[in-house]
Amino acid sequence: MTVARARHGVRMLLWLLACVPLPAPAQLGGPPPPDPQAVLAAAKEASGGAAWDALRSQHSKVSIRAGDVTGAAERWSEVLTGRSLIAYTIGPVTGAAGFDGRLAWSQDASGQSTVDASDTARELAVNAAYRDRLAFWYPERAAARIAYKERASADGADFDVVRITPEGGRPFELWVNTETKLIERLVEREAQETRTEVYMDVRERSGVKIPFRVRASRGDARRDELIVVESIAFNEPLAGVSFAQPAPPSPDFAFPAGKASVDVPFEVHDGHLFLNVMLNGRGPFRMLLDTGGVNVLLPQTLAKLGIAAEGAAAGGTRGDVGVARVARLEFRGIVVERQAFAVFDLDALMRRVEGLPDVAGIVGYELFRRFPVKLDFERSRATFYDPATFRYAGAGVKLPIAFRGTRPHVRGRVDGIDGGFLVDTGSRGSLTLTLPFVEANDLVARYGAKVEAVSGAGTGGHVRALLARAKTLELATIVIADPVTSLSLQQGGALAGADLAGHLGHGILRRFNITFDYAASALYLEKNANFGQRDVHDRAGVWIERAGKGFEVVDVVAGGPADAAGVKAGDVIVAVDGRAAAAMPLAAARGRMKGAAGRKVRLTLDGGAQRVVTLRDLV
Repeated sequence: MTVARARHGVRMLLWLLACVPLPAPAQLGGPPPPDPQAVLAAAKEASGGAAWDALRSQHSKVSIRAGDVTGAAERWSEVLTGRSLIAYTIGPVTGAAGFDGRLAWSQDASGQSTVDASDTARELAVNAAYRDRLAFWYPERAAARIAYKERASADGADFDVVRITPEGGRPFELWVNTETKLIERLVEREAQETRTEVYMDVRERSGVKIPFRVRASRGDARRDELIVVESIAFNEPLAGVSFAQPAPPSPDFAFPAGKASVDVPFEVHDGHLFLNVMLNGRGPFRMLLDTGGVNVLLPQTLAKLGIAAEGAAAGGTRGDVGVARVARLEFRGIVVERQAFAVFDLDALMRRVEGLPDVAGIVGYELFRRFPVKLDFERSRATFYDPATFRYAGAGVKLPIAFRGTRPHVRGRVDGIDGGFLVDTGSRGSLTLTLPFVEANDLVARYGAKVEAVSGAGTGGHVRALLARAKTLELATIVIADPVTSLSLQQGGALAGADLAGHLGHGILRRFNITFDYAASALYLEKNANFGQRDVHDRAGVWIERAGKGFEVVDVVAGGPADAAGVKAGDVIVAVDGRAAAAMPLAAARGRMKGAAGRKVRLTLDGGAQRVVTLRDLV
């Protein structure tokens, strides 16, 4: 989302350095490459020399533009320790983020703060502190491996690239413009994307040269962030600035008086959970319930509420993100106030992929972090508990939770291989393994996986995977046998990140009644009646979506049952077993494709052709 990216981009920089040109890297039989230490020594001299030695703190104020969203931020940092604090306002969203010298934390508009314990967050925080400490010039402040990488060209300029890997951090690159003698770029890999910061408008302050304009990009120019320094001062006293994680604020919610818990029914559609909520006293609105999902509203929901979005979504451009404020979110007597929502057009996705025309948005993380919640998959019921009185007293198996941003993950083992797994009610699958985890453990060969299929779809398009069955998935003392396992083929997005082994989706989660206690960083798994059921994948070998006349066949598994019956991608199914597709929920049609092996499913195509698909296991 644009807001999250802007917050992250602001936090990672604000002032850096300058440099001198160096010879090109060695060609075969030519001179050796430049000494990176000499590059950095020259950078210090060119951008202020001994003036850098006197710096102990910095205090800056900046303006921010992220897409069409504007904002401002104020930042403080200690040069010797790397501790930092930033407070920001972006559109209607306010918050803060900091690094106390050990942990990175973030605070949202409600005043709630969290620590992201993921490897990615820790490494990026180490990198940011390393740069704040100017440790590339003062190695006694923080250790790192420094190497000359290459001569590179971009935007008509030549650069000498220095690669730095702080101890406990991750590699990043500084690009030295050989003509201007300035370091004009920083390149750093985030969780799934590479961020490039371009430094411009260099000015002198307190004897050192710093950029007053910074553009941060992740490959899509429409969502670039522009940060402009409005003021900056060095060596101001920071005695009144606290870098520690803030104490919890007063609650921004109300729980029904006299009740310790509230039961709320949820609907299950093809592995996704939906909850009905009231927004600003209107509704009910059907919302996707996602354990790690941020608040999202569709533009048409805003129109019904009479609320204007700020940012790109205000213009109605599909794919753009804006932000809006909802004064009151309510369900079954529970009230949460002053909620910020990202505004994003998911309507086409919900209609086609979910077959639901009336989804208003997404809720999840903001509810789970305020309330302990039990998801009862046997009775399709969510129980929200009063956090002031909640104490888990069940017999479930406890799993510690760590967070990657808003996403909860737990440790587990797949056939003896340890990893971190996202607990994802937003996933319709069972066990989905990320591409780096699959490749690192040679799982395609290990499982003999040959069947390729579409396993889902999102804003980035269709998700493709090879199908397999792991022998065991272990979560603490619980062992799940023969789960359907999708070996992701995705080169980008969440399933391409190396910081997670995989996702635990509906096919795994439905086997338990799960109590989430985000405040205590724990969840509890209680086996339910679904636990002993064997995991089932689509037995027809097709991926279908809602289309104008019925269900469009988007993908057919080569050699699968549908393929053998003559079903082709692009076909439109107008009836399933004699029932008109127009009157049939998409989830019900997909459910027919998961019927018992040997069962015959009769499909009527647009134009009257008949196809009889004999179901069988693909994996």
